[in-house]
Amino acid sequence: MEMIWNGMTDGLKLLIDGDPLVLDAAWRSIWVSVTAVFIASILGISIGTYLARHKFRGRRAIVIFFRGSMGVPTVLIGLIGYALLSRNGMLGDLDLLFTSWGIVFGECLLAIPIIVSLTHGSISNMDYRISETAMLLRVSRWRRWMTYLNECRLAVTLAVLTAFARCFTELGIAVMVGGNLKMKTRTLSTSTALETAKGDFSRAVAMSFILLAIAILVTIVIGVLNREDKD
Repeated sequence: MEMIWNGMTDGLKLLIDGDPLVLDAAWRSIWVSVTAVFIASILGISIGTYLARHKFRGRRAIVIFFRGSMGVPTVLIGLIGYALLSRNGMLGDLDLLFTSWGIVFGECLLAIPIIVSLTHGSISNMDYRISETAMLLRVSRWRRWMTYLNECRLAVTLAVLTAFARCFTELGIAVMVGGNLKMKTRTLSTSTALETAKGDFSRAVAMSFILLAIAILVTIVIGVLNREDKD
């Protein structure tokens, strides 16, 4: 108990003093996750909407693939990302391995299935009269797409927040694709694991505080949106 208490007090002191390693990892975690989820949202919402409103051969298999991909361990996604971005990989020429943008790429692979699956589910369960009305009024495809998203905006927002929460706290992708390089690719999750292994419990606790604060914030926002949806 004494070690935990001392770690918490020293960790708070590091946060107050603005420890460079803690702030660097925090900033990188935030911008990497935000960037990855932003890119994944553009792709995921588009794919999810298309799968929900169009029928074609193989659609069911694609939906099952995305749903199944939601449960893939981040270590496996990190392995796939490493294989793609390595020198001999398909995307090796981009030189993204062991960079922050490499982590963004890996987290996009993590976030896209989540957003596609949840967006597809919400739009598929939308009141059929909405799409029928849009078709009768002969509105453009863009207007129809925006109408669908407006009707399911809470569910889509929850999908994006869920993807962000998963990306922000993941560890496997950041380690395998980012390499956990000091002041270059370290995130809060990788730094927490590293500092704990080194015996620097105080700095690990300081980083955990930030992880916990962001996780609680996202959970509160999701809870508020769910309550508004039910009301």
